Amino acid sequence: MFGLSKSASRPPEDTDAKRVQFNSRLLPYLFLAPQMLIIFVFFYWPSVQAIHSSFYLEDPFGFGSTFVGLANYTDVLKSGEYLGIARFTAVFTALVTFFSLAIGLLLAVKADGVIRGNATYKTLLIWVYAIAPPVAGLMGMMMFDQHIGPLVKFAAFFGWEIKVGLNYNDTAFAMIVVSVWKQIPYNFIFFLSGLQGIPVSVREAALMDCRSGFRRFWTVILPLLAPTAFFLLIINTTYALFDTFGVIDVMVKDKAANNPITLVYKVYMDGFRGNDLGGSSAQSVILMIIVFVLTIFQFRFIERRVHYN
Repeated sequence: MFGLSKSASRPPEDTDAKRVQFNSRLLPYLFLAPQMLIIFVFFYWPSVQAIHSSFYLEDPFGFGSTFVGLANYTDVLKSGEYLGIARFTAVFTALVTFFSLAIGLLLAVKADGVIRGNATYKTLLIWVYAIAPPVAGLMGMMMFDQHIGPLVKFAAFFGWEIKVGLNYNDTAFAMIVVSVWKQIPYNFIFFLSGLQGIPVSVREAALMDCRSGFRRFWTVILPLLAPTAFFLLIINTTYALFDTFGVIDVMVKDKAANNPITLVYKVYMDGFRGNDLGGSSAQSVILMIIVFVLTIFQFRFIERRVHYN
């Protein structure tokens, strides 16, 4: 008895309670140094340079600069063209984010219920994510080509003559479709992982409590996916604002000047094609502020409805 109780109360061996320890206090910082150097060189330093350049009128050939204060900001904010691009960017971001999340969630729910052939079904939905944005834009241009595009021929059956590159609304529609198509697999992967992580006991209890499949999904499954959905909301918003640059560049390059573009593409157009470095820097700073405010809004108001446990 005493021997058994003594052995049962024996503390665990040292191998079970090992902790990572560093011989020097500087060693952890040395491990972090390469990553911090990359962040500083490719994020903080360009941000500081953009803020500095936004207060100057830069010579396009780099021979000098003139301090103009807030003139670049006032010129941008008073420009009707810039405000129109900002409105389009807001609509574009909202539509791409909504449809990418909605369709990705729908496909994940359907894939989660597939029993036979589910590996093939999942692979066919995921492979699109491996395509680079410029390649996706090129494929989108082929799908919307006026001569060989299957989507153009399909729309012609309903009397809709799509003219990408010539008509503003048609080009915007094509940009949204291609951008959503490119992002759906990313959302599908995360939503499917979240669905497969829901315990079977919870699903069985929901099946007993809710006969309606839609009500069961809305009241039980979707709240459990809230952390994943919140993460994807931020990722998709960032994707629509910045990562669609490659798609837009391919679809509007060398086309008529009345095509829709986003704010990040406007920065590129004015800075690298128009050689207005001061104005493009001011636009990039404004875009940084917009993203900063949007991020605070998402974490301050939307995250309140997310339950992680």
